Order: sequence, then C-alpha cells, then structure tokens
Amino acid sequence: MLFGLDGVEIGLIIVFLTLFGGIMTGFPVAFSIGGAGVISFAIIAALDSSGLLIHQAIDTSSAEYAALVAEGVTRESISVFRYPELPRYGEPLFPQGWETALDRNLAFIVNRMNERVIAGQSIETLLAVLMFVMMGITLERSKIANDLLTTMARVFGPLPGGLAVSIVIVGAFLAASTGIVGATVVTMGLLALPTMLRNNYSPELATGVIAASGTLGQIIPPSIVIVLLGTLAGDLYATGQETRAQLAGCRDALTFLGEPAVLSVGTLFQAALLPGIFLAFLYGAYAFGYALVFPSRAPAVQMGEGTGEPVTRNEALTWFLGLPAALIIGVSLMASAGIIGGQAINVSSYSDAGESASLRTNVPEQCAAAMIDLHGQAAWDRAVAEQAAIDEAGGAEAAHERSPEELEAATNAALAAAAPIGSGVAALFTILALTLILARGISPSSNPVPLIVGGLGVVLAVIVDIALITPLTGPGATFVLLAIPFALTIYGCYHAVLRLSKNDLLRVVFPPLVLIVAVLGSILGGITNPTPAAALGAAGAIMLAAYRKLGDDRKGSKIIIWASFAVVIMILVGVNFDLRLGRESVTGADYIAYIVTQIAYHFSFFGLLFACWVLLRTSVLGPVVRETAKVTSMVFTILIGSQVLNLTLIAFGGEHYIQDFLRAFDQEWVVFLLVMAILFVLGFVLDFLEIIYIVIPIVGPVIYGGTLDPKWVTIMIAVNLQTSFLTPPFGFALFYLRGVAPKSVTTGHIYRGVIPFVGIQVIGLAILWFFPGIVTIVPDLLPN
Repeated sequence: MLFGLDGVEIGLIIVFLTLFGGIMTGFPVAFSIGGAGVISFAIIAALDSSGLLIHQAIDTSSAEYAALVAEGVTRESISVFRYPELPRYGEPLFPQGWETALDRNLAFIVNRMNERVIAGQSIETLLAVLMFVMMGITLERSKIANDLLTTMARVFGPLPGGLAVSIVIVGAFLAASTGIVGATVVTMGLLALPTMLRNNYSPELATGVIAASGTLGQIIPPSIVIVLLGTLAGDLYATGQETRAQLAGCRDALTFLGEPAVLSVGTLFQAALLPGIFLAFLYGAYAFGYALVFPSRAPAVQMGEGTGEPVTRNEALTWFLGLPAALIIGVSLMASAGIIGGQAINVSSYSDAGESASLRTNVPEQCAAAMIDLHGQAAWDRAVAEQAAIDEAGGAEAAHERSPEELEAATNAALAAAAPIGSGVAALFTILALTLILARGISPSSNPVPLIVGGLGVVLAVIVDIALITPLTGPGATFVLLAIPFALTIYGCYHAVLRLSKNDLLRVVFPPLVLIVAVLGSILGGITNPTPAAALGAAGAIMLAAYRKLGDDRKGSKIIIWASFAVVIMILVGVNFDLRLGRESVTGADYIAYIVTQIAYHFSFFGLLFACWVLLRTSVLGPVVRETAKVTSMVFTILIGSQVLNLTLIAFGGEHYIQDFLRAFDQEWVVFLLVMAILFVLGFVLDFLEIIYIVIPIVGPVIYGGTLDPKWVTIMIAVNLQTSFLTPPFGFALFYLRGVAPKSVTTGHIYRGVIPFVGIQVIGLAILWFFPGIVTIVPDLLPN
C-alpha cells in the first residue's frame, strides 16, 4: 500500500486536495468543483492502473464473515471500521478498470442532471431559489433598507445601544425579505456603519453587530440555505430511513416508523422560524447589555423626531398593547373552544375506510423487536390490541358508496360539528379590527366616528355569521349577507389607513411587512408550497419597488395599489367559490365569481407589467434581472459541478468508505458532533453552496438515517453554517464587510467585533442541542 494507507484513503486525499487547490486558484468556484472531479478522477485512475492504489476489502467468503451473518448481523452494517479483525484481501480501486467506471459515471451524471437539474421532483422547489433571489435583490435595489434603518434608528436610537439594536431588527427584517447574506451585510455596512462611527460607537461593536445581523438570512425564512438544504434533506431522510428499516428487518420505512419518512421545505421553514428569532433576540440582548456596561462605546443617539402625533404612555399601553392582546387572546380562546372553526360540510358519497392499527403488527420477528425498541412496549401492545379488535370485527371496513340514509346522517353530523363562526370570517375581520385599534392609538385626537363605524361593522359581521350564515349557505348568499358589515368595516379601515400612513414607522415597515407575511404566512400555514409563495413574493417586490419609484404623490402609483387589491380579491374569491366551469352544474354565483376573478387576474397582471415597465424605465429592472441570473446560474452550476465531484467519490468507493467510518460509532450524537465540527471547519474555506452540495450528500445518509429528528438536524446544520460565516479569519461575512468598511475600520476591529457574536452562535447551538423543542414546536402546531 502506498504510504501505508488504503487506496480509498489516498483517493479521498487526492479529491479534497484537488478541490481546495482549484478553489484557492481564484478560478470560479462553480467550475473549480467540476474540474476538481475530472482531474482527481484522472489522477486516481492513473495511479490505480499503475498498481499503486490497493484497497483492502473484506473477504466475504471467509468463515469469520459467514459467522457474523449467521449471528444476524446484516451485511450492510459489516465494515472494516466496526470489525477490523475480519480477513481482507487487496483489490484495485476500479476492479473492472477505470474505463468501466468512467462509462458508469457518465451514465450517472446524465441521470442525475435529469433528476436534479432538468426534470426531477426537486426542480419545482429549486425554482423558488430564483424567485426568492429576485425578491431580495428587488427589495434591496428599491432602497427599502435605507428607510428601515433610518426609521428604526429614530425609534431605538434614544436607548442605550439603540443603534445596534436597530441594526439587529433591520437585519432580521432584511433576512426575512432577502435571504441573501452578502447583500444584507453590504447594504447595512454601507448605510449604518458610517452613522454608528459618527455617533461614537465602538468600531468592534458596530462591525460585529452588522456582520452577525447580516448572517440571519442563513436561518430566518425564506432562507435560500433552507430551500437548498431541504431539497437534499428530504431525499436523504427518505433514503436513510428506508435503509434503517431494512437493517431492522422491516420491509419499508412506513412500517418501521409508523409514519411516512417525509421532510418538506415548508416544514423546515416552520422549524427555522423560532431559532432565527431567538438568535436575533440574543444579538439584540448582547448589544443592549454591552451599552449598559460600556455606555461611552454605545451611546444613546437622538436621530430626529418623527412626524406622528405624540401619544401618552397610557394611550400607548391601551391601543398598542392592551386591546390588541385582548382581541388576539379572545379569538384564540374562541377557536380552542370550537366557537370559531371550519364550516365546510363536504361529505363524500363514499364512506371512509375503517381505521387501521396505529402500527403494523404483521411483521417478521426481527422487525417487531426493532419496532418495540423504537416505539416502546406500550405503543406496540396498544397496536396489537387495536389490530385484534379490527380482526375480531371482521377486518378493517373498506370504503363503500353511502346509501341516501347514510349520506343524510353524515351531513347532519357535519352540520352539528360546524363552528358558529367561520375561520375565514374570523381571520379577515380580526385583521381589520386590529387595523382600527392601531389607527386609534396612532392619532387619539382625531375624530373617532369613522373608526367606531368600522368597529360596528366588525361586530355586525360576527352577529350575521352566527345568526344567518350556516354551513349550507352558499358563497353568493354569504357575500350578500356580509356586504353591509364589510362595507362599514372598510369605511372605517379606509380612514384608519390614512391615519396609519402618517406614522413614519408604519409607513416604512407596513408595505414590506405585508409582503413578508403574505409569503411566509402561506408557507408556514400550509396553504401552499414555497414555489408559488416565492412567485408571489417576487411579483410583490416588483410592485412595491415600482410604487416607491413612482412616489405617493404621483398619479401612476394608484395603478399599483389597485393591482394589489386585485390580487387580494382574486385570492378571496378563489378560496370561497368553485371556479371550475367544467362541472355538470355551475351556479350563477360561481359564474359571477369566475368573471370577477378573471377581471382581477388580468388587472393584477397589467399592474405587474406596468410595475416592470416603471422599473425598466428607471434602470432598476435591468440590474435586478442580471444579478438574479448571475446568482441563480451560480447555484445551478455549482449543483452540476458537485454532481461530477460526488460521482468521482462514488466511483472508487470514497463515499461508502466515509459512511462506513461514521456508522462505526455506536452513539449517534458522537457522529453528529463530528459532522458538525467538520462542517464548521469547512465553512472557513467553502461557501454554503459547496458544503450543501458536496459534503451533505456524503454524510447525509448517516445523520438522516438514524433516530435524530430530521428537522432538528437540518436547522442545526444551517445555524452551524451561519456560525462559520462569522468566524475569523475566513468568515465570508467578514470579507463582505471589509470590502465596504471605511479605512478607519481595520480588519482587527472586525475580527474582535465578531468574536462575541460567534460565542453567541455557539451558545445558541448549545441551547438548540439541549432544547430541541425550540425547533420542533412550530411544525407540531402548524399544518404541514
């Protein structure tokens, strides 16, 4: 053996040296990865052909190997790391020659390109990357960040460390709207760093808080990192659990786990929400604490007065805290009590199939023992009892066509279970009521009559829903019954919006906040998947940027506003009416709804085209499209290059060798800690794209193939990558900030400034390690 190393180990060294050498040359990373795969394959093939690379493989014909198999050890779990005493023999890395391996690799590359780049299941999700990138770049170019920084500095500046706290809030806000680390760090470095330095802020605190807040885009949804990780993690989790089930003696993962092995990007967005907010809170708490300890290094700053009406403390507590909290808590209590809920009574003409046992019990003995070990004896005994009761009753009842009597009984049962107040009506009028309350708080001295009229409309809508609207009421009749209450409420909300627009904070924050809530709310609420939500976000960002360019006093801006309302009308009508005209019987209300939706669709599309024309005329759309194409093409090129590199590893057994090494550890947490340490170190020299597409496919089958929660694993990896972005001396966020920092700020200032935030990241990782519920609670509460 060359240098006393196994041939596979030498092959791995060659691959990674070639990869790092290619990256360090300064050649574009996307092409360096693919080139490293080709060059390393050629080097390994040449050494293997000359007989210098020998792999010590386990002798599967030996008596020792046969004894292990006879003891029940699966062949897949036997490796040189777990059983080093097994007899071995030497063989070339390419037993059938490098020509055969190359031919096989070319076939694999074509198949993988088809699966992951051209026509695979993950392509729809990857399209979300393009639209989230466009959304972020559009919002960045529309100078919204500038307004946010100015407004937040005015609000928090008078507090100790207020400018630093405002940077954290704006960083979290931009993370939720852009998801691009480089863009956020550069934007805040250009806008906020000079202001902080002029106001005698410590260069260390200023640079540290900007770099750390800019990296929140790695974790706060809609994060591009989460999208890309999710497309891989879903496949890795499904494959890993299938392998785990077969090693346990079960026929599939559904039997072994008792539930499908599914992990979606939407679920990961839900899981990332609390950790992202939690990290932002830790950043802000550190900045505030630093200012209290060192007040001269983070002084309070008066950034000018706002244009809103002065509000007393009692008025602020009443209208901004007390009444909104009471309204939200009241609605939540009514929802939990069943007063607010779904009113759908769509009863199928076919009955449901009879319930099956919670676990499959008709399994081999080895599988049963593994399932008992996984789920516990109590869960297994309960499933056995459930299956026995089903068998005693003649087996699970199959679905059958209901008789008229059964259909009537099912309809009556659905009517009895329907909530008095529909969830859609409750959600809509709750949002409108909150708008009225906040408007009263913004301008307490203004005439309250319009707001009172709007409040009466909300109350009247609730009364009408309880008294007159039943689950059997059609959408057309519902619209007519709610028309007067809705008109009264809209009248009040019209005056409320006029008052809210006079407040600087709401005027700046509200439009992008609505866009973020629309995008994230549709994903987190399980209404749609990330791709349509990303399309909505990109279109909304374009219209918002165009509105800013036109200005509030320009006549053309009304087109953008009405186009936005058209989108809302289209969604509301589409949710409440059946717009399929191909049905056997279509009601007049559905025809009218279809016509209204078509008008709203075409007007909203016209508004989008008008917005694009405004941005094109003002030289905004061109740079946005070019930057979007650049970032997206880089992502997909790295994806293609990484497949070449991964297939090179697979060709000589390197991927399998690494996985066997990781599986040799008995404790899963040891394996995961080792993987996290490797990712942390690689984050110094590799971008998150290379790590996701090169490293995760290698270690993923191991860390996603055990008992660890896949949501928790993915979020821990994302936070780890975020930490590596900050860590000196190679953190990418530090390079972004160094490129835009003034000459008075040295590299030493930046390094010293980020060290406390790296510590906060590590503390955050430790908290997520010991309290995984922070990650899992939101997916458990929300629909997936």
